[in-house]
Parts: sequence; C-alpha cells; structure tokens
Amino acid sequence: MSMKIFLAQQNYHIGNFAGNTQKIIKAIQQAKDEGGELIVFSELCVCGYPPRDFLYFSDFIDKCYEAVEEIKNYADGIAVLIGAPHRNDVVEGKDLFNAAYFLEDKTIKQVIHKTCLPTYDVFDEDRYFEPAKDWNIVEYKGKKIAVTICEDIWNLGNNPLYRYCPMDILVQQSPDVMINLSASPFDYTHDEDRKVAVKANVLKYNLPMFYCNCVGSQTEIVFDGTSLVFDKHANLLYQMKSFEEEIRAFTLNDDGSIEGTIVEPAEKIPNTDLNPPALEPALNINHIYDALILGIKDYFSKMGFTKAILGSSGGIDSAVTLALACDALGSENVLAVLMPSPYSTAHSVNDAVELSNNLKSAQHTIPIKDIYESFLTELKPLFQDRPFSIAEENIQSRTRGNILMAIANKFGYILLNTSNKSELSTGYGTLYGDMAGGLGVLGDCYKVQIYELAKYINRKQEIIPVNIINKPPSAELRPGQKDSDSLPDYAILDKILYQYIEQSKGPDEIKKQGFDTALVDRVLKMVNTNEYKRNQFCPIIRISPKAFGVGRRMPIVGKYLS
Repeated sequence: MSMKIFLAQQNYHIGNFAGNTQKIIKAIQQAKDEGGELIVFSELCVCGYPPRDFLYFSDFIDKCYEAVEEIKNYADGIAVLIGAPHRNDVVEGKDLFNAAYFLEDKTIKQVIHKTCLPTYDVFDEDRYFEPAKDWNIVEYKGKKIAVTICEDIWNLGNNPLYRYCPMDILVQQSPDVMINLSASPFDYTHDEDRKVAVKANVLKYNLPMFYCNCVGSQTEIVFDGTSLVFDKHANLLYQMKSFEEEIRAFTLNDDGSIEGTIVEPAEKIPNTDLNPPALEPALNINHIYDALILGIKDYFSKMGFTKAILGSSGGIDSAVTLALACDALGSENVLAVLMPSPYSTAHSVNDAVELSNNLKSAQHTIPIKDIYESFLTELKPLFQDRPFSIAEENIQSRTRGNILMAIANKFGYILLNTSNKSELSTGYGTLYGDMAGGLGVLGDCYKVQIYELAKYINRKQEIIPVNIINKPPSAELRPGQKDSDSLPDYAILDKILYQYIEQSKGPDEIKKQGFDTALVDRVLKMVNTNEYKRNQFCPIIRISPKAFGVGRRMPIVGKYLS
C-alpha cells in the first residue's frame, strides 16, 4: 500500500510558540486537504533551533509541551512527525532529550530520542540533552519507519565518541524507509556534501530517505532548507528550494520506490565526503548572496526591526552591504550616511552618492572635519606635538561610529556593520568605530568573496559603480592611505587566513603549502593578538564552515603564536 508523505520545510522563530504552532497546524491542514497520510517537520520545530539556554527554563519546556498538545489535536486522519524537547523522567543524566514526536489519532503514539549529540562549531547539544537509550521503529499504515534526528545524515555514528549509531540498530528491525528530521545550517561547503552524506546512508542501509531540514536565520546561523528525497537506489528524486519555505508531497510505494522523475542519478553524486577547497574559500556566490539576504531579513523581522542605517564610504565593503540591505529590506528602509573626513577623496564621495542613486536609497552627508578637529584641539594639551599616528586615524572612525549610533537611536534604525572577515581576522578595524553595529553583514566573508559578491550584484546591470570595484581599497584615514600599507595582498592573505581559521592548520602546515614563512608568522600573530576585538563584536551572519562568534571560541590571552 502506498503512502503519501509531505515534507514541510519551514522557517521558525525561536521561542515564538504561538507563531510556530500556527505555522505547523496550517501545514498539517494543507496536507490533509491534499490527501496526505504523514507530514514531516524539522528538528525542534516547535521551539525553533537552536534554543540554547532557553532549555534551562522550566517554563520554556512547559510551553513546548503545551504546543505539542495543541498540535496533536490536528493529527486526525493524518500522522504528524514534529521535533521538540522531551523531559527525561526515567534515566539519570541531563534533564532533556532532543526528540521527535510521532502523533496519530490525536495522541502521542511514540517519542524518538536523538542519540548522537553534536558538540562542534555552532552545536553544543551535549550541554542540554541526554542521548537516547533505546531505539525502535515506528509502525504506521503497514510501513515500518526508521526515524532519526539529524545524526545519521553526517554519519556521526562512526565517531568513537558515540557508542551507538541509531540506524545500525534500527535496520535490524527491518524498516521500509528512513525519515530524518534535521536542523542543518548553511555554509558554502554544503552545496554537495549534504547529498553525498544522504547517498552514503541510503546505500549503506538500502532504504529510501526523506530528509526534512528547516530554513531561516536564527541570529547568526542561516538554515538553507534544501530538503532531500532519495529512492532506495540512491537517486535524488527531489531537492526542495534553498533559502525558501516549501511544502511538498511524495508517494512512497510498497516496493520502496518513490513516484517521480530522477533529478540526479546516483552515479553523478560522489560516493565519498567532499573536502573544502584546499587553498582558498569556496566561491558559491549565489548561495552566499541568498544566505546573507535571508540573514538580514530574518534578523530584522524576528527582532521587530524595519529600518537599517550604515556608513557609506565609497568603498567596496559598504557598497556591497548597502546593496544587500536594500535587497533584503527594501531601499526605502535603508539610510546611507556619508561622512567625509579631511582625507576622503572626492571620487569616493561621488561613488557613494552614485551607489545610493542607483539603489534609490536615502542618503545623507555629514562631514566630520569640524568634529575631528575639535577632538584634536581638546586633545592637544595631552598629545602635544607627537606625530600623526593611528590615534588620529581612530578618532575619525569613532566619530563616524558615534554619528551613526546617534541617528540609529534617534530614529529607531539598526546599524549594519560593514567589516569583512579579512579585516576582522587581522584586527584592521577600530573598536567602537567602524566595528560598531547591531549586525555584521560581511564579517564571515573574505575580501576576495566580497569582490565576487559585487560582481554578482552587477550581473544584470551596474548597481555598484565599477570605480568602487576597480580602485585599490583604502580606509582613507590619512593622505594616500591604502590597505596594502598595513596588510598583505588580499589574494594571498585570504588563503592564509582560510587555512588557519576554516581548515585549522598550524603555522608549519601552512608554510609547507608554499607560503612565505615570515608572512605566515606575521598573519597568524595578527589573528591571535586581535581576539579581544572580535570578542566585543556584534553577531555575524555565518556563511562559512568556521565563522567568528559562537562557532570559534578562542582564548583572548592565549600565548599560542602571539
């Protein structure tokens, strides 16, 4: 007997129980109206993922339970598979399980606990959850269903830290299909490796798989969705939209086949895990662009903000940030503030004006010359006749930061930070100046990626003036200044940074790749001695496999390479 299964790839809001519950119920109703027999949602969909320390609040867990109770009333004539925390009332250990609830006939028929709890990068599930202690398939309408929660997708069962791999046990109960509830974040190495991982599981267990991922941004983490359906021969039958919500039905037949045409045959999908590029960050620019847009949109909508402000300098970073903000929020909701100093060039100001005109976004010019000189006047008794230095440069940057924050406070804007990953890595930024902001849009994008983003933005027409893309980057805080005065060429710098940050390569390993010894030592020292700056930085939209913030926790006072 065939079964009509729906996957609901949805965008949830952490702790918004009313909103999440209504979204889930609406999808259930749609599936029922279209003859669905089972609808599958993503990991911890009831409360949103990752809830982090909200899980320590009893009231938060109570609300999860209340939401499950409400949702189960709609599981009549259709079974529902949702994710939510489950209290540990039986065994010793943590107070909670990360669980999947199988709802049928308005009851909780079965609760499945997650076994392999990730504790790497942005994940810290072992902090909150107890691993599963027993494993059983779900029987429904003549089908035996092996339900897992993200873990088997990435073969975590092969990790020696985990005693059990759920599917290795469940397969002994002769399941007909695997269903996986997931909350798998986006990064630019995930385009293909997710399919590789699912294919490996399908081939290992000789079972079809329905893989349901969430979509949406939760502060810095972006979930791309891209849910997958594979037949038992490891052919990809459907890949759901990336960075968008989607609900779709599939028919699972008795023989394990799934109705539909093959999107990508098994032989075209690699059999082994794909490694990130060896020497430089990936340039999947269209996906990076979409992730940044979704990151901005959801940060504003879920926080209740509508308007953004940023400093527009005529440089590449602020230009790309402005273009992204206008696309995400609407040009009418973004204000660009030009703040030329005595060292700003006329062409930079003109470029910034042209950019705002192209985007049809509001702009305002506030020269900082008088403010800057008033600082110097007041500081002269202390500075005396010491030569011009970084102190005078940073006064300009902090003046701009103060102006932007003042406008943001007065009119209810959120300040978008325009710093890139190359600068944040090396400390090429001013605390409380150009490092100010409520959200770091480009903080996980290396400079080489930002130039590619600019070209992508201009793919149909010139939005970012070509002069902004072509001119040498400069902070313009002193006469004739260029980034190259303080930093190595970005094409080389970014490769070294990528090896150290994303690939976790030590100095000797990086030098063996052919990079100059002195340059590697210099770059890595800059990264480590500027950890204190990054520790005070705003949330950064994560697009790489190793972003600054919750996924990279380094000691500020560590001696390593400093």
